[in-house]
Amino acid sequence: MSLCSPSFNLARVCTLWDDTTANPTPQCRILGCSLNPSLDSTSHRPKMVAFRIREHYYPAQNRGFGLRCIGSESVAKGITGSEEGQTGDLKEEFRVGGDYEANIDGGGGDGSGGGDSFGNGGDGEDGRGGGDNDEEKEFGPILKFEEVMKETKARGAELPSDMLEAAKTTGIRQLLLERYLDLQGSAWPLGLLMRYCSMLRNRMLADPSFLFKVGIEIVIDSCCATFAEVQKRGKDFWSEFELYAADLLVGVVVDIALVGLLAPYVRFGKPSTSRGLFGRIQHACDALPSSVFEAERPGCSFSAKQRIATYFYKGVLYGSVGFGCGLIGQGIANMIMNAKRSLKKSEEDVPVPPLVKSAALWGVFLAVSSNTRYQIINGLERLVEASSLAKQVPPVAMAFTVGVRFANNIYGGMQFVDWAKWSGVQ
Repeated sequence: MSLCSPSFNLARVCTLWDDTTANPTPQCRILGCSLNPSLDSTSHRPKMVAFRIREHYYPAQNRGFGLRCIGSESVAKGITGSEEGQTGDLKEEFRVGGDYEANIDGGGGDGSGGGDSFGNGGDGEDGRGGGDNDEEKEFGPILKFEEVMKETKARGAELPSDMLEAAKTTGIRQLLLERYLDLQGSAWPLGLLMRYCSMLRNRMLADPSFLFKVGIEIVIDSCCATFAEVQKRGKDFWSEFELYAADLLVGVVVDIALVGLLAPYVRFGKPSTSRGLFGRIQHACDALPSSVFEAERPGCSFSAKQRIATYFYKGVLYGSVGFGCGLIGQGIANMIMNAKRSLKKSEEDVPVPPLVKSAALWGVFLAVSSNTRYQIINGLERLVEASSLAKQVPPVAMAFTVGVRFANNIYGGMQFVDWAKWSGVQ
């Protein structure tokens, strides 16, 4: 068994197999380890220097053998603090050392939210392990630092700092590295954004169709908004084009937020280690799925409480985006309307909408209506994308995305008009 850093500790040692026979099986305990002094300190190759085998004759217990790798900054030293009862039962080994760890035996998550390089903050509170084989089939093996750098240099590319750190500490899944290298080599501006915009990069690595979904959302919403504006303004459309342009620009920002906030994404690096109030809040939010119906993966599962919390958490984010965009969009529209009326007044002029009330309407509408509808859309898209038909014929999933988002925009536009009339904004 190879070790991943200059030191390690034995988390817990118990019976390694079922001992139900008359002849008890010897039990093994590693007492200590240290660096091989003949090797360079940067080679990261520890050498076990002391061990012994003791025979413990006690009833069988089916327990696991856990080995944890400790970060390279820790000092290798013997493992201390073990307690052995009168029956010879080895009770506990205390951990010594660093920050990074990996359960070699595929044990369950500990709630730390560390996770692997693919996922949204790791296991959460009820994370489970034991799915390494399934994960390797889907995302490929974990490439070590040397393998990552070899592949990167072969492509003539460079890794961003967070991916480079992940490659040094935990490694990177082969599929994720290949996706990044392919996307980084894309034409401008996508290749540039992949190198310097981590929000876009991490979402593209998790869902290669992310840009397609954003583009479809913008095109459908812009076309529907243009059609509605032409019907509403009639012959005054061109004279009021500034209002239409302001609404369209704000709509594009809202569309990007609507899709991006619920999209799955890859996380590189360590989770937050802050022990303060805000640190605990950030840690809890990082452990949530990106959407209520996000798919579980090996080593990354979510409880029902986390999914319910996600709905309200994303509602707060949607509401904040809606209120901010409402202030900007309606503020620009009100400025244009007031400037025109200062030059020329007309009896047909409609009242200027209240700024704060309009922004509040946008916030509540996105937090309640849009949040609910887009959560459902994400769940439906996930079901279709996971189907065997969509995997064999990818355009099926793309056609479904176009159809369901078009219907959602039509229904959402009609619902907003009703909300605006009910609230007195329009």
